[in-house]
Amino acid sequence: QVQLVESGGGLVQPGGSLRLSCAASGSIFSINTMGWFRQAPGEQRELVARITRSGSTNYADSVKDRFAISRDIAKNTVYLQMNSLKPEDTAVYYCNCNIGVQIGLVTRFDNYWGQGTQVTVSS
Repeated sequence: QVQLVESGGGLVQPGGSLRLSCAASGSIFSINTMGWFRQAPGEQRELVARITRSGSTNYADSVKDRFAISRDIAKNTVYLQMNSLKPEDTAVYYCNCNIGVQIGLVTRFDNYWGQGTQVTVSS
């Protein structure tokens, strides 16, 4: 089985920084895209940032120039460095990864979600 474990959330003042981590473990053959989504109360879950295996990235307009996504392929881990945080960044942040598991001679790719980590930006 595959498991995603997130860490790094918490309470921070406006203008502060946080770094989220998400480590994938289990019977992993390969990982394609890794990303972060967030969901604020009463809102739909939205894409924050994602990174491909080759390192290409894309970001939501609301976080460009403030957030940076990176990954360590050897550690099956994706990071989200969040700077200049604003109250509107408050949300539960979820890790999402496209992971391949070997089943016999076939590699099956599915999207997996972490349990979520709360980020609260408030003075």
